[in-house]
Amino acid sequence: FCVLARSDTNEHGRIVSSSIGVAVPRDPEQWGYLSEVHGHGMNENTAADMAEDLAAGMLGTTLGLEVDPNKAWSEKEQVYKSSGMIIRTTNITQTGRGQQDLWTTTVAMAVFLFD
Repeated sequence: FCVLARSDTNEHGRIVSSSIGVAVPRDPEQWGYLSEVHGHGMNENTAADMAEDLAAGMLGTTLGLEVDPNKAWSEKEQVYKSSGMIIRTTNITQTGRGQQDLWTTTVAMAVFLFD
């Protein structure tokens, strides 16, 4: 099983980003969540935070956690992790800047191997 985020540009100086967010629940019987973010104009931190926020938000919703969606990711992250229901969030992120007369592509991918 794999998840892929891809973004590209041929505009000189334009920032492109691709990110996969991961949220893992404490209970191994529960499914975790993945999210993908791809776009233009986001630096690495912004894309990474957005992807992690989306994955944790989807998992949190299924676990019945209520978190103010208007809060910053750093604030929501503390709520999710202090609940004891979500033990880990992470991201895989790549950004790039378009070069003159060239295409620039970013790719982020997560591959899961099952036993």
